[in-house]
Amino acid sequence: MTVTPLIGYPNLLDVLEVEGERLATSTIGSDLESEVPHLPGMRLGEVVRHVGSVYRMVVSWLHDRTRPTRWQRAPAEDQSLVDYLRAGLLEVVHELARHDPLEGAPTWWPEHQNYGFWYRRLAHETTVHRYDVQMGGAAAMVGGIPPEIALDGVDEILTLWFTHRLGVLGIADLRPGRVAVHTGDRRWIVQITPTGTSAWRAEADEPVDAIVSSDPAGMYLWLWGRRPGAHVLEAGDQEVVSQLRDLLKVATR
Repeated sequence: MTVTPLIGYPNLLDVLEVEGERLATSTIGSDLESEVPHLPGMRLGEVVRHVGSVYRMVVSWLHDRTRPTRWQRAPAEDQSLVDYLRAGLLEVVHELARHDPLEGAPTWWPEHQNYGFWYRRLAHETTVHRYDVQMGGAAAMVGGIPPEIALDGVDEILTLWFTHRLGVLGIADLRPGRVAVHTGDRRWIVQITPTGTSAWRAEADEPVDAIVSSDPAGMYLWLWGRRPGAHVLEAGDQEVVSQLRDLLKVATR
């Protein structure tokens, strides 16, 4: 299987760098103990720490070529949370920029074993959590998500998280059904069977049990559980749509 994002890899690296700095800037002046909407029990500071930790985990994985068990998971005693985040961002952007995105690299998705996987994964990791921090912080306005980034994010969550991640978790005993995910000029088919899940880009209408539709940013955030259902139009079998939402929560937690 060849994984090709809907936008170019250089653009994804730019997204990572820009969104990472937006995340850092949005953290300044915010209450680090405030709860983050749509992430029960998660504090704003913990979200920022998590992102900085992920950056370092990826760099360690790429350097050593094996999945790490130890890395700097929190700021040093003399390091602020924002400095911790920015240092990790600088390090991972530098590491990725040194390599062609199609060069082989270890990842957790067998079908996408190259540096480009991390270009894409970290771009969306950072974008979603930047949104989280801006939603939870009183000091920042919530910035938008460009349609082209959102569309690629929809593709990633459906093909990577919903398809691969749920397969790894061994989710079974599901109610069969098909849902069309429609946003912008793109359409995906999500298939749920008793033994697993899958999703693919659809070039034409295919038989489905339900349809969910929204603008690209709205769909992106809905799939990530960051936006209530009122922002997405649902038609057809509501039980299948509810199951889709529940499965996405399991896949992305």
